[in-house]
Amino acid sequence: MYEERYKTIRKLTKPSIAACNLDIYTLFLLAEPKYGGCCRLAQILANVSHDSINRFLLRERYDPKDLFEMVKTEIQLVGGILSCDDMVIEKPYSEVTKTDLIGYFWSGVHHRPIKGINLITLFYTEPTGLSVPINYRLYDKREGKTKNQYLREMIAEVESWGLIPKLVTGDSWYSSRENLQFLRNKKLGFLMGVAKNRKVRSQSSQWVKVSKLAIPPDGLVVELKQFGLVKLYKKSFKKTGERYYIIFRPELDELSQLTQQDFKELHSIHWGIETYHRAVKQVCGIGRFMVRTTEAICTHIFCAIRAFTQLELMRAEDLIENWYEIQRNLYLKVARDFIVSHLSEKVNSHTDTSFSVNE
Repeated sequence: MYEERYKTIRKLTKPSIAACNLDIYTLFLLAEPKYGGCCRLAQILANVSHDSINRFLLRERYDPKDLFEMVKTEIQLVGGILSCDDMVIEKPYSEVTKTDLIGYFWSGVHHRPIKGINLITLFYTEPTGLSVPINYRLYDKREGKTKNQYLREMIAEVESWGLIPKLVTGDSWYSSRENLQFLRNKKLGFLMGVAKNRKVRSQSSQWVKVSKLAIPPDGLVVELKQFGLVKLYKKSFKKTGERYYIIFRPELDELSQLTQQDFKELHSIHWGIETYHRAVKQVCGIGRFMVRTTEAICTHIFCAIRAFTQLELMRAEDLIENWYEIQRNLYLKVARDFIVSHLSEKVNSHTDTSFSVNE
């Protein structure tokens, strides 16, 4: 079953003679917990040069559609929830002038702009709970697009590929008027964060900031300025204070029926994309590359996202308990043998000494 997951995406017309391919590189990202780069994989494989690995990264042209094609047979295409968010793949020692994708982007972790690559992801959670990335973009300043434009592009793409989501979730960055109207026009519901200064009104009162309203635990139906009726919720966090969220469903009568439990469930599903960001950095090596060209970086990042997808599919089939299990267990025997062998050497050394003294 494990090997079956690693079939190549594209059908080859003739046997490949490449020393490095998609499967090898993906497995490398899953197996190597600390080091990255072509030289490191060449050391592991022993009979493959780092130039062969570099050529693989430069040669391939995988795109988000390839990712979707890989997972579409594993997921229910109807009725799931799409979550959108972005993260910064930190590259503090890279030079902005030498790599097209490197720039300064706002980091929610550091609360300041940091140097790196901005990855925008659509993360799909199907009704059974399986959650996988299905579309993504690397922010490229040469394209002259905003992250909100990327979002609308990606949603339109996955719909054209056959996905029929029930609802879209995102944080306040993605709750622009254009995005909300775009989702409504597509008859998609949403849970979106909103900034505390967004204007709303309740029961034909004056427009006020959401932070000025008394919001009950079950939420409050309000009119969002330049949009329409939504249900407003407030959630408190220890480190970041209070945040505000709005829920919209195409069926207006349903807004009053939404409960605090509905909000909690949707927010919990949206939080899944945050755990994905953590895992793809920690166990899939998405930031551990040492190449500069855009083509090679794109191939590496595709492989890292694919590696996470393999972990999630294995978890869903109970082949592993969690995403971190493979790397943790992979080195158990190595560490155990190292400790036992050194303890044995120490014991033997003491035993030999005692014999020599007695003699």
